[in-house]
Amino acid sequence: MRHLLSVLLLALPLAAWAQTTPLTEAEAVRRGLARSDLADLELGRVESAKADAIAAGMLPNPTLGYSHDRNRGGPGSTEETWQLFQTFDVSGRRGLRREAADLRVEAAYAGNNLYRSEWTAEISRSFYQTLFKQEAVLATETWVQRFSHIQRIVDKLAKAGEASGYDRRRLARERQAAGARLSNEKADLDRAAERLAAIIGTSGKATEPVTGILRPDAPPLLENALSGIERRPDLQALARRAEAADLEGRAAARGWVPDITLGVGPKRIDNGFTKETGTVVSLLIPLPVFDHQQAGRQRAAAEALNARGELGMTRARAEGDLRGLHRQTERLIGAATDYRARAVGESAELLRIAEAAYQGGESTLLELLDAYRGALEAEMTALDLEWKARQARIDYDLLTGIAAE
Repeated sequence: MRHLLSVLLLALPLAAWAQTTPLTEAEAVRRGLARSDLADLELGRVESAKADAIAAGMLPNPTLGYSHDRNRGGPGSTEETWQLFQTFDVSGRRGLRREAADLRVEAAYAGNNLYRSEWTAEISRSFYQTLFKQEAVLATETWVQRFSHIQRIVDKLAKAGEASGYDRRRLARERQAAGARLSNEKADLDRAAERLAAIIGTSGKATEPVTGILRPDAPPLLENALSGIERRPDLQALARRAEAADLEGRAAARGWVPDITLGVGPKRIDNGFTKETGTVVSLLIPLPVFDHQQAGRQRAAAEALNARGELGMTRARAEGDLRGLHRQTERLIGAATDYRARAVGESAELLRIAEAAYQGGESTLLELLDAYRGALEAEMTALDLEWKARQARIDYDLLTGIAAE
């Protein structure tokens, strides 16, 4: 059946597709990942996190102070003081917060890897849906073209007086139903192809035929996937978030150590008779009596707790999904392989028997048409099993990180 469908591709009304080089999954993924808006999205996320890291490690700006006091030392006297104030972190909080911000940058990179994996899976899913619909159109077109062969048989029998007018009218109705089904399948193909084009950035251009094998290969060993589960981008992002929250908590725990503000500058005194200059040094130390970062410590502890809880639940769910998808994929691949070999493989012989029986007067036209419909349904069922197996394999690859490779 597959060899026949491949040959018929050149003769179908999809001739415009046949004139272009078919699109492979690898090329579709390459185009989809090369989109400039995807690069902008990833860059924006990372640059935002980097900006936070820069802010976390930045020294506070110095402050310039000026005071002018007149008549303080007596009539006609003036005092002018200039001071430059700078606050210093002696607790190490800024360094810890900078480390926490750097971990959030790593989390942003991990988030980008996760988004890229999901986008790759979305491209693959759309690609194979288009391939599924394309093969469904080919199978339906094969069914439609068989009516020409049936028509010749009916005409031959009619000339011999062995075919009734009912057979001709029934055949005409069946051909109309086949044409309607073909139009429906082509409409589904158009929608799938346009969606794929939009995802890979070729929307508005001539749609391309796709080429590939719908039924996937068997998934890798489950043990290898489970052993590498910690490398999943979403788990890495959650782990970095938890580590960053720990550092934020350590920084907040040092809230009892105040920042020190040091000021220094010249002072000039003019009493009308003499002028004196000197240097003023100021030291400001806030007293952490009420606020010593209690809220910061609680917030950081809560964030770390939340991240670790989410990490544990995500890991457990991922392990369950991996085991389930592995079994589902293997079972669907086995079912699709067995069905195509048995049910679809027998279609040609069944059709030959049905045609011989009808021509020999041993069966009716309805029985012959039923045999033809059965051949189409067998092919459609095989394609549906292969499409479901492919979807399961795409989901499995997404969970194991293969989709991003």
